[in-house]
Amino acid sequence: MKKNRNFRTLKRGLLIMAFVGLFIPGVMGQGVEVTGKVIDSEGYPLPGVTIVKAGTTEGTITDAEGQYSINVSGDETLVFSFIGMKTVQVPVNGQRTINVTLEQEYVDLEQVVVTGYSSQRRSDITGAVSVVEVDDMMKTPDSNPIKALQGRIPGVRITSDGSPKGNASINIRGINSLRSDNNPLYIIDGVPTQAGMHELNSNDIESIQVLKDASAASIYGSRAANGVIVITTKKAKEGKTVVEFDAYLSSSYYNNKIDVLNTEQYGQAMWQAYVNRGAEPNTNNMGYEYDWGYDGNGNPELNKILLPAYLDAAQTMRPADTDWFSEVTRPALMQSYNLSLSNGTEKGNYFFSVGYLDNEGIVKHSNFSRVSTRMNSEYKLWDDKLTIGENFTLNMTQELEANAGAAIDQAIQALPVIPVYTEDGGWGGLREE
Repeated sequence: MKKNRNFRTLKRGLLIMAFVGLFIPGVMGQGVEVTGKVIDSEGYPLPGVTIVKAGTTEGTITDAEGQYSINVSGDETLVFSFIGMKTVQVPVNGQRTINVTLEQEYVDLEQVVVTGYSSQRRSDITGAVSVVEVDDMMKTPDSNPIKALQGRIPGVRITSDGSPKGNASINIRGINSLRSDNNPLYIIDGVPTQAGMHELNSNDIESIQVLKDASAASIYGSRAANGVIVITTKKAKEGKTVVEFDAYLSSSYYNNKIDVLNTEQYGQAMWQAYVNRGAEPNTNNMGYEYDWGYDGNGNPELNKILLPAYLDAAQTMRPADTDWFSEVTRPALMQSYNLSLSNGTEKGNYFFSVGYLDNEGIVKHSNFSRVSTRMNSEYKLWDDKLTIGENFTLNMTQELEANAGAAIDQAIQALPVIPVYTEDGGWGGLREE
């Protein structure tokens, strides 16, 4: 009897333990509920913030008041993310209430576009704006930084006359009939300028934006009818003092030389031309004399070309064999040296640079040189209530231009028999008597 009673007691105990074993895992699987509020740095609630468990896709979002509620286990991490805000990760560590403040995430300088009266993110601009990668542009050595934009911006056509200073004509989206010229408006550090861009040191440029559509006129008026090129020069970044020096040397030359006739070949061609039209070759006024006649079949035959001892009455110019194309052109060198010093702190910054450029022209005796200095500074006073500064530049240029097209055209047509210099060392060439 006693054995039966003990057996029933043991059986009842096992059933209770089995029931508790089933209940405990269910309680443990539910975890804990975490609630809280998400606000921005100014204290305003942020609706629509995504909260997920780290490493999973399980989560929730905040309501219109920035409130949220989520079930988690005690050792998980919550990830708070929102467009335009920095993502925040918070370990739960048994907390029942977690309030979070999200800070705005600022864009890099390369993502900012200067539009004249403000700086905006490129994604927010509705007009046609092209931003040039200055680092890529600097890989092209040019005395005029605008020439380096060629082929880098759609809808912009740049032509140059090949002069040492790099005269450039810019056409943005075709010809405009509203103005007498088709040059765009240049804005350097917020100031419109009529100066030539060859006076600007490429090494001082921080960014270049090109405004190509009618929206530019809403900022700059009718002057922007042909587009606007906005140039921002360098400023110091906060941190240590930075000293930079760069230099380059490049060479330019005519890749395809024009072959012209020498003195003998020119004389043969002129004799043939006279004969072909039935004229006497010795009546030419170039100084050539011909020993010629007819063969047995009646065909004209040139025996010898004769030249006088002197080509002029003053007897100062002897006949020569001049390659005028080689005489007026040369392999040209361009050299550039730039030194800059910058420093920035929380209270101010300064940027100073000095540069020298010398560019020889392919046509002899043409040249362009530039000495440039720049000082950009900005300082905050009275607890950042007043900001003062300046963007100052001083450039000195010296140039000797030659009409390359006309010089080459005359070189091709000049007579090879005429010498470059006279007997007394003076200039030969074509002279009027």
